[in-house]
Formats: sequence, structure tokens, C-alpha cells
Amino acid sequence: MKSLSKKTLVFLALTGLSIAWVFMGTDPLPQAGCGCGASLFASKAWAVDAPSPAPVPRLVDLGASRCIPCKMMAPILEALKKEYEGRMQVDFIDVWQNPQASKQYAVKMIPTQIFYDTAGKELFRHEGFFAKEEILAKWKELGIHFGEKKAAP
Repeated sequence: MKSLSKKTLVFLALTGLSIAWVFMGTDPLPQAGCGCGASLFASKAWAVDAPSPAPVPRLVDLGASRCIPCKMMAPILEALKKEYEGRMQVDFIDVWQNPQASKQYAVKMIPTQIFYDTAGKELFRHEGFFAKEEILAKWKELGIHFGEKKAAP
């Protein structure tokens, strides 16, 4: 039996993806990039539901537990959560375990950090790794001051 040409294989793969998309009614591709800087859905506009108001400013990090830049963010998020407890809400959402979140928050690549004020209004969005000092500087730039920080244990 002759081996299939590359063109035939590509055609079959694209046909299979198209059929899956039509019959399943979903995107056959992942919902968010993997931190490599590529934007998968730059042309798609997703409706973003603002989170409910919080008594404190909120930082939402959307990523995945197996994404390298996301893993680098984990200790930073934990430190912020502990040091600014009661003054900043820090949430992590795994978009590979919760694919709807990537649509809800209009995530193009991971990790993505979204800064919200106490009314639930998005103030700023960052894609990629974001160092702790840079996150705190961004809050300050946005006019949010947390005062004395709690000593880390």
C-alpha cells in the first residue's frame, strides 16, 4: 500500500476538525494560548461578564497548572494572597480545567492577570508572567494603595 502524501494527510486532518466543529458545536482547538506570546483568537470578540463587586480590589490570574509561566506565577499569587489578606482578593482560575472561563474572561493566552476595582470594573489586563513587584507597582499606578503589608510568615 502506498503511503499517503502530506497534502492528503493535512486535508484529512482539516476535514476531521471541520466535521468535529460542525457536529459538536464547539471549537476543536484549545481556548487559550500557552504563554508563548501567540494569540489564538485575536479576531474573535468574546463577551466578558464582570465579576460581582468585592469589598476589596481583586486580582484574577487565569492560567493552567501545567503551564510553565503559570507555575512560576503560583508562589507570587500565594504570597500576595497571604500578605494582603483582607485588602486584596487574589483568585486563580485554571482555564484547562474550566474552559468556559477563557471565554468568560476573554483570555487569548495564559497566564493572564486581570485587575478589578471594588465595583468589579476591569482596570488593567496583562498577558504573560508578571513579577510580584510589577503587580504591586501596577496597583499603585492604578491608584490602589494597600498601606502597610502584613509580615510574611
